[in-house]
Amino acid sequence: MLKTTPPGLRYPWEDPPAFGEAIEVADGVLWTRLPLPMKLDHVNIYALDDGDGWTVIDTGFSSKKSRAIWQEFLDGPLAGRPVNRVLVTHHHPDHVGLAGWFQQEHGAELITTRTAWLFARMLTLDVQDKATPENVEFWKSAGMDPDVLNARINDRPFNFADIVWPMPAGYTRIKQDDVLDIGGRTWDVHIGNGHAPEHATLWSRDDNLIIAGDQILSSISPNIGVYATEPMADPIGDWLEACERFAPMAREDHLVLGGHKLPFTGLPTRMRQLIDNHHGGLKRLLDFISEPKTAAECFAPLFKRKIGEGEYGLALVESIAHLSHLYQSGAATRVKRDDGAWLYQRKDQ
Repeated sequence: MLKTTPPGLRYPWEDPPAFGEAIEVADGVLWTRLPLPMKLDHVNIYALDDGDGWTVIDTGFSSKKSRAIWQEFLDGPLAGRPVNRVLVTHHHPDHVGLAGWFQQEHGAELITTRTAWLFARMLTLDVQDKATPENVEFWKSAGMDPDVLNARINDRPFNFADIVWPMPAGYTRIKQDDVLDIGGRTWDVHIGNGHAPEHATLWSRDDNLIIAGDQILSSISPNIGVYATEPMADPIGDWLEACERFAPMAREDHLVLGGHKLPFTGLPTRMRQLIDNHHGGLKRLLDFISEPKTAAECFAPLFKRKIGEGEYGLALVESIAHLSHLYQSGAATRVKRDDGAWLYQRKDQ
């Protein structure tokens, strides 16, 4: 993830709620957190009071620990009233992980975008015991470090189903320009892209709230990667288009409830930062590839910090995404080495 320093932002709460506890960020809107076993060690969860029950936004990973914390939250801040609806902003496992559990065990309705549901259900059913030939070829094309590649070939790969509860058939679709009534408010649905395809955000008509998922975060920009499933995707282009579309809607008083980090105000500043962050990364990268480089050789200009073993995979797919954007926009060329790795180079002007 590309880090930023957002001086124009304001944080109404300096500290997040403890796991299983809640902070009321607006009338009838509770904020809690669930742990994640990674450097980004939490995901934000929001519960909106519908009177006869709750609508929950995102769910965290599927694990015994997460379900135990959810039970504390259900019995405590949610006062034992039922979760009638779960709205999932996008298909990533820290957001959709327990959606199926809420459907099966609590009878909740699942609300999400079509792409998010299709991806999540497909990936939970696609269990692999070893790396697929397509993935191996894709990693080689990125110039993956040989030691990392060897480990990935020989180790059991991560499977979506490892941390996502089985998803039953059936959901309620939302799409761009839909209008939802949740928690005593009317919300406009605006769809983002880049970090995840067809990522839902909700903008309240009645006050200053935005439920942003990972599309708009306060102090990091979300990972934007290309994968073997769609090697010629252009999520950087998709991301910039979404940011440019959202920017004119941003108000200083908007309280942005993101999927990670702290809620914040100062959204016009943040939208400019998110746009400029990736334009800046693309410019540095274009300068860096005056000599041919693989994606695995391009971490320095993008991240400006050392990439550790735990971050390597996300850094690699983000590097691929930025290089592919330069290639597909005509700013760079690429040729394949004898070992199958793509070499990218700035196009002569």
